[in-house]
Amino acid sequence: MLHAYAIRGICFMEEHGVKAQQTFDGNDYQATHMIVYAGDEPVGTLRIRWFKDFAKLERTAFREPYRNTRVLKTFAFFVFDHVARKGYDKVITHAQPKYARLWRIILGFKNAEGKKPLYFEGHEEPYTELVKELTPPPNAISVSTDPAILFRVEGSWDAPSAYETAAA
Repeated sequence: MLHAYAIRGICFMEEHGVKAQQTFDGNDYQATHMIVYAGDEPVGTLRIRWFKDFAKLERTAFREPYRNTRVLKTFAFFVFDHVARKGYDKVITHAQPKYARLWRIILGFKNAEGKKPLYFEGHEEPYTELVKELTPPPNAISVSTDPAILFRVEGSWDAPSAYETAAA
């Protein structure tokens, strides 16, 4: 999580002047953090919070040299696959208008119906809620999933852990 924090510190606090209290809002320990690496160097991050019927993508940040369509798309589709594998069929996010346009055009999000714009301290323009529908795969994690799979490392459900033993 240190790498996620470092990227958010650079992008939100240093570049945009966002306060630490807003950048690190207390939801990090209830979330899944995804990090993009260029070699050994962390270059992008986002966190996923899990709700009953959807996953919420938050705190998306990329270091400046890695802010391009190729990196964003590759990372986003990796995240979408992870969310869908967990059985979710919907992700939401909130974005400033200039980024909301990018999420719609590049990643296939749509504006959420009937939602009011959301205003944040220090931002003149309201944030827009965006929604993307996903199709969970046939092997999505569910209550009927093999218990051994449920004990495996998050995201590595197809790789048996070192602690699994064959049935006697």
